Amino acid sequence: MDKTRRSEGRRFSDEERMLMYRRVLEGCPYPEIAAEFDSSLNAIYRVFGARRDRAVVRRRSALRLSLEEREEISRGLTQGLSVRMIAERLGRAPSTVSREINGNGGPTRYRAWRGDVRAARLMARPRTPKLARNKVLRGEVERLLTQLWSPQQISAHLRATYPGDEGMRVSHETIYQALFIQGRGSLRRELTACLRTGRAQRRPQGRQKAQGQLSGMVMISERPAEVEDRAVPGHWEGDLLMGTANKSAIGTLVERKTRFVMLLHLPHGHTAERVREALAERIQELPEALRRTLTWDRGKEMGEHARFTVDTGVRVFFCDPRSPWQRGSNENTNGLLRQYFPKGTNLSIHDEAKLEEVADSLNTRPRQTLGWKTPAEAYAETVAMTD
Repeated sequence: MDKTRRSEGRRFSDEERMLMYRRVLEGCPYPEIAAEFDSSLNAIYRVFGARRDRAVVRRRSALRLSLEEREEISRGLTQGLSVRMIAERLGRAPSTVSREINGNGGPTRYRAWRGDVRAARLMARPRTPKLARNKVLRGEVERLLTQLWSPQQISAHLRATYPGDEGMRVSHETIYQALFIQGRGSLRRELTACLRTGRAQRRPQGRQKAQGQLSGMVMISERPAEVEDRAVPGHWEGDLLMGTANKSAIGTLVERKTRFVMLLHLPHGHTAERVREALAERIQELPEALRRTLTWDRGKEMGEHARFTVDTGVRVFFCDPRSPWQRGSNENTNGLLRQYFPKGTNLSIHDEAKLEEVADSLNTRPRQTLGWKTPAEAYAETVAMTD
């Protein structure tokens, strides 16, 4: 009896625990391990749990750290090596080694066998997704998706709204997985239609527009340097959002600093004259300090750009051929607008009130590039500073 109590109260060394763990990986039964180390079965249970996790003995991906690599990490720490030196030995990224050490007790308490047991436990499947467990969180995510917020906007909004509640936080990738990945569909499948693309997977897009031959174009390379850093307001980017039905279109304008959006109603077509008139009317409604430059694509709708500059005082600059990234804010906004005005639809059915409603919806969405302010808030601050 006394021998049993002594064996149950025995403390194993790190070397003994490592050897025990190797027996576990080999599939050795717990009673045999206890006999080999002259210990009670209860003492083995305290180290590894009452039931051996089958995930421990299953084959792992080569992308994951092996037990041998974890032993190398442990030896390196004992020798006083830096994380980068250990990573170089293993042929792994320093960040991988750093996460392994910090997630398993830190440099002074790291043990290879304990890290391997934890990794096996975390790999166990299936795990109930967070959105499936938390009805309140799932309801809030679904509500914001129906308002056409992106998963990234939702994630940032939840962090700001519930700063002390970890249960009300979720990453944007978790939201995408809940929508797209079979077996993790804790959000309603139809909510994929609320995403910008409306698709259940991402895919690259390529689009080329016919290049207009305009006279007197001033290229973007001659644009003032102050436009690039977005520190000065009043520099705009523009383009047309095209639809069907006799090439219906909506004009789009985005202010580079605040990402504030304005939409142009073009009910009678998008000839150069009509685009110039709509642009001039809208631009001249702005404070003078917010009327500096306009960057546009090379489309023929800007054939009267010189007259537009005379009427408004706003200089027009044109992108290089096949370079939509040179007006990236506008390209991104046009992508957002496709949630409201899908490709292949007739855009002429939307009146000016509808365009104002959509612009207001975009301008009241928080944006990461603005520190999660909305464009409307950033624009109001800019207007107040110019008064």
